[in-house]
Amino acid sequence: MVYVKWVFWGIFWTVVIGFLHYTLPQHDIVRITDTYEKRVNPGSNALFWSNADTGEDPTATERDVFFIQTFRTNEKPMIYRNEDTGWGWPPYFKFNTSNLQAQASDLMSKKSAETAQWVAIRHYGWRNEFFSIYPNAVRVWAVDGPEVRIIPWFNIVVLALLAALAWAVRVRWRRFWRGRSEGSRDEWSEGKL
Repeated sequence: MVYVKWVFWGIFWTVVIGFLHYTLPQHDIVRITDTYEKRVNPGSNALFWSNADTGEDPTATERDVFFIQTFRTNEKPMIYRNEDTGWGWPPYFKFNTSNLQAQASDLMSKKSAETAQWVAIRHYGWRNEFFSIYPNAVRVWAVDGPEVRIIPWFNIVVLALLAALAWAVRVRWRRFWRGRSEGSRDEWSEGKL
């Protein structure tokens, strides 16, 4: 029975951590090499694409999606999609896809070390080449160079609040069960059970 408990909690925390890692914003320092638009048909991996009801026909099976091609500081390629999130989940309330694409196009640069324009991209999601999953770019801005460090203050605050909430629930839960067990122990010692 102990193994079942550990497996349950292991699966639970893996799902919670995976959900937070996918949903919370992340920052990458990259060099943008190209921006383009492509018609996609989200199929079995539709869970990792934004909802089609952010201004488009929700019954359409295909839609146009903007993409941003980049290279990271280690010269590995990274491709981001650029879709509106609308009012859905995750709650980024992103409605500026076209503006973001124009900003990304304006920040393109070549590989030359002297003229390379480094940018920070805030995004959520994962990149998986096998399942054709792309992180969704939320914001892009120019930075001084590839060594820039961005402190994720929003993530720190959210994780601290979640930890405080989990701690508060755990304390109250243990206090509740401790009171119930002490109450039943008192009833047993007094001969009421």
